[in-house]
This record gives sequence, structure tokens and C-alpha cells, in this order.
Amino acid sequence: MARIARNSGVGVLDRCVAILEAVANGARTAGEVASRTSLPRSTTHRLLVALVAHGLLARAAGDGFRLGPRLRALAGSAEEPDPAAVAGPVLERLAATTGESAQLYIRVGDERVCVASAQSTNELRTIVPVGARLPITHGSAGKVVMAWLEPEERRRLAARVEPRTPATPTGEQLLRELASIRRRGWAVSLGEREAGVGSVSAPVVAPDGSLVGVVSISGPVTRLDRRRSARLAPAVVEAARALGHAIATQHST
Repeated sequence: MARIARNSGVGVLDRCVAILEAVANGARTAGEVASRTSLPRSTTHRLLVALVAHGLLARAAGDGFRLGPRLRALAGSAEEPDPAAVAGPVLERLAATTGESAQLYIRVGDERVCVASAQSTNELRTIVPVGARLPITHGSAGKVVMAWLEPEERRRLAARVEPRTPATPTGEQLLRELASIRRRGWAVSLGEREAGVGSVSAPVVAPDGSLVGVVSISGPVTRLDRRRSARLAPAVVEAARALGHAIATQHST
């Protein structure tokens, strides 16, 4: 269930953002939005009407609401390149090459958000839906994000590591691993965020060296064990490099 997960100190703004996130993956009725955000129905309806008036939401078929034309126009005019816009073909190739589900994550605050994905054709597979919010402090994609942070920021996040599974590294163990991840250019996780799930991730880096996003593959650890993860890592690194090139080309046109 979606909810107001971030508190900026401006309550009405936090509630509006929660509503926008609630309809990000498809139209929702006012009742569904209220349920997903845990807002009172009267408050939800008032904010929905206001967001429609500003063009940030639009009426959908029946009594639903969807993202509006003004929001899309603002997103389209942003100066920063949109990794998700060019990620599809890269992730599809990566999933076909490795046989595992592929994802693209970007950092949002202290979370990583899946903004594009391609599913494995294996019957036993992992599925990370677009819009899923996962912690930076757990999993191979999170470790890649942390490896590209400043040391002070790394320490702040490492202090918040919680033992989600028996394989979850401690904050100190995580900090020691980050230097080698940055050096070799990829990370692996074997049941660290969720028991039974393995993943391999690599950074999507801008020409200036900054982190744009993280490309990952994930699957059951019975198939994506340490040996196979190392064997597939070059394909993940190459996909991340190809996506970085595509984003740079998008930004220059």
C-alpha cells in the first residue's frame, strides 16, 4: 500500500506527492487513492480536484484519475536526461542474454526506485515492478549507489543497516565492500535483501563520472549463485555502459 513515506515539513505538499505516486502506474478512483495513501476521503477528494485544476492530474474513464498533461510537459522539459526513456531495449537484451529479469534503478532520497524493467522468461523468476521502492542499504543495486557516494554519506547510510536476512552484511562489512565495488565496477548480492534472491548490478555513469542509475539482473539464488553471478557480471557492466551511452546521446540531441 502506498503511503506518505517522506515528511518535508510541508504537509499539503507531502500529501499531493503521495497522491501523484498513487496514480503513477495507472488510473485510480478517489477511493483507491485514499486507501493507498491512508488519507481521509474528504482530503483526498479536495486535493484530487486541485491537482486536476492545475493539470497535474486528469480525469480518466469512469471516476478515475491519472497523471495530467501539465505534469508530463514539465517532465519532458527537464534538462536532465531520462534514463527510463531509453532503457527498454537495453534491459530486454540483457534479460535475453542472461536469462534473468533486468531492472534500472535511480536514487530517490535514501531509496532506489525501479524505473524500468524486463522480465525473465523462466517460470521461476523475480519480478520487480516499475515504481517499486527499495532500500539503498540492501542488495547489489543499493551497494552500487553507496559506492558512488561521498564517504560521509556512506557512513550515515551504513549506520542504518538492518538485518533483513541472515546474509545481510553489517554496516561495517558493507563499508569495507564498497571500495572494491567501486574499483571493479559491479556488485553482487546473495539473499542479502530478500532470502532466496540473488542479483548483480553495475553503475550507469554520466560523462562527468556521476552516477545516473544502476542496471541490475535478479533471480533465484539457486540459479544466480556466486559463480554464475561473476560469469554474468560482464554482461551487466556492458548493459550499463550501453545505457550510459544512450543517455548521453539523448542529452546531446
